[in-house]
Amino acid sequence: MLIKKPNSILPSEITTPEMYFGRRRFLRDASGAMLIATVPGLAWHSPATASAAVQLGAAANPAYKVDAPLSAKEDVTGYNNFYEFGTGKSDPKEYSQDFKTTPWTIEVGGHCDKPGSYNYEDLVSPHKLEERIYRFRCVEAWSMVVPWVGIPLADMLKRFAPNSKAKYVAFETLNDPVQMPGQRRPVLEWPYVEGLRIDEAMHPLTLMTVGVFGEQLPTQNGAPLRLIVPWKYGFKSIKSIVRITFTEEEPPTSWNNAAAREYGFYSNVNPGKDHPRWSQKKERSIGDSFFTPKKPTLMFNGYADEVAGLYTGMDLSRYF
Repeated sequence: MLIKKPNSILPSEITTPEMYFGRRRFLRDASGAMLIATVPGLAWHSPATASAAVQLGAAANPAYKVDAPLSAKEDVTGYNNFYEFGTGKSDPKEYSQDFKTTPWTIEVGGHCDKPGSYNYEDLVSPHKLEERIYRFRCVEAWSMVVPWVGIPLADMLKRFAPNSKAKYVAFETLNDPVQMPGQRRPVLEWPYVEGLRIDEAMHPLTLMTVGVFGEQLPTQNGAPLRLIVPWKYGFKSIKSIVRITFTEEEPPTSWNNAAAREYGFYSNVNPGKDHPRWSQKKERSIGDSFFTPKKPTLMFNGYADEVAGLYTGMDLSRYF
C-alpha cells in the first residue's frame, strides 16, 4: 500500500506543459534573450559550472536521427524533472546554477574485475564523443527530439570488466542536500537510484551522456554524467551519476520504490500499458500548443526494430 507523504508531490500534480510554456513564452517575449557565454577553446573533458556553456566538438552520428525537427533548446534545458532541485519544472534550472560538477568521482563496484574510484576525466576522455539525435519521452505524455552528446554506455562498462554474475547495472545519483535543496524534502527516498538489465545497458542505443546541443550538459539536465535510454521513459535516464554497481539481483529503483503500481522496473514506452491515472496511447511534442492534436505513441518510443528482441517472450503488461 502506498502512503502519500504530506510533502510528496506526484508528477501529475505539477504544472502542465501547456501552462508552463505559455508562461515561459510570455516572459521571454517581454524580457528578451539571455546571453550565454561560450568558450570554444576550453577542453571538453573538464566539467563546467552552470555559468559557462562549453563547446564539445562532438561528431554527429548519422545512424541516430529522427524524422522530426529538434525541440527548442530553451524547452529542453528549461522544462525538466530533476527532483533533487525541486518538483517544479523550472526548479532545476533555477536552483542548480551553483551546483559544482568538478571535481567529480564515480565509484564502480559489484561483480566486476576492475572496481575502483574513477574521476570524470579518466572515464570520459579516452572516448570519442558523438552526437545522437534521439526521441525522448516523458511518462506525462509529452515528447522531445534532442541532440544528446556522449559515448555508448557499453564502451564505458567494458572497461570495468563485468563478470558472469553481473546480470544488472545499478546507478546512483549524488546525495548532497546542501547543493541539492530538493533532497531536503521527502518527495522520494534519497539518493535517487536506477537500474538496467546488463543487456539493456550494453545495447548500442544506451548512451552515457555528457552534453546536449553540442555543449556540456547544463546542471539542470544532469551534469556532468547522465544516462539516456531512448526506448524507456525519461525517469530511467538517471542524472548526476556518482556510483555504478554490477549486481546479480534486480536493483531497486526510486520510482518503483515510491509507487510500484505506477512505475515498473523496465519502464519501456508501451502505448498498450496505461499509467493507472492516465493513458499512454498518445503524446504531444514539448512546446506544442494545447490545441495541437496529440499523435499516437510509438511502441518502445519508435525504437522497436532495435530493441524488441530484448524482451522476446516477456509479458510487457506485467513487466512494465
